[in-house]
Amino acid sequence: MCCSGFLKMMMFIFNGGIFLAGVVILGVGVWVKVDSGSLLGLVEDMDGAPSGLSQLANVAYLLIAVGAVLLLIGFLGCCGAVKESRCMLLTFFSIVLILFLVEVAGAVVLLVFDDLAEDLLGHLEGEVKQSIRNQYGRTEGFTSLWDATMEEFTCCGYKNYTDFEGSLFNELGMDLYPQTCCNQTITVGVCNTLEAERSNIDGCFQKLLQLIEENAVIIVAVILGIAALEIAAMVVSMVLYKQIGNKA
Repeated sequence: MCCSGFLKMMMFIFNGGIFLAGVVILGVGVWVKVDSGSLLGLVEDMDGAPSGLSQLANVAYLLIAVGAVLLLIGFLGCCGAVKESRCMLLTFFSIVLILFLVEVAGAVVLLVFDDLAEDLLGHLEGEVKQSIRNQYGRTEGFTSLWDATMEEFTCCGYKNYTDFEGSLFNELGMDLYPQTCCNQTITVGVCNTLEAERSNIDGCFQKLLQLIEENAVIIVAVILGIAALEIAAMVVSMVLYKQIGNKA
């Protein structure tokens, strides 16, 4: 009886951890989707965009799905322990095992694409520069998207301010760049070539890489923690499953 109570308590602890981890994973997935949406939106529709970019975007949906499932199995594990239901415990074990395998596969994908992200996005440099020169200042939707992205992430162009050379500003004979290409604390007046060069604002290419790398580290760390909880929960659920069977 004492052992049964201890196992139930351990199931509550492990499944509570899994439930909270599901909340974290779900939140990170939404965060990745919202934060990376504008940056990936600038490049994923470009002609010649690598197919790997769509997989980078799909990572957010995978995280949201995994987070939602973790919430459900955390609840299922607690119910199985309280009701001493062998069916619920066996279902819990099976779902956790499948989810564990999915998480391992997801972690591998994240690590692989973290290494390939720079190459995938680097191949787009020429196409992105050309689209900026052809559409920035002319197409309202394209211009608004770039302006919002550069303001949110404090970046300028794809690589730097030179990406805007030959755009509408320069064709009109005005030495002007978007205000985000200049450091507002040291810039006096308009953002021209001299001020943009002196400000040396990073391009959005670097910000996107940084976003991917930082999120990958966070996600992999959370997945490793969840995997440890899941292994412990599977062991306890099987011990409790066997004990309930012996009592019956």
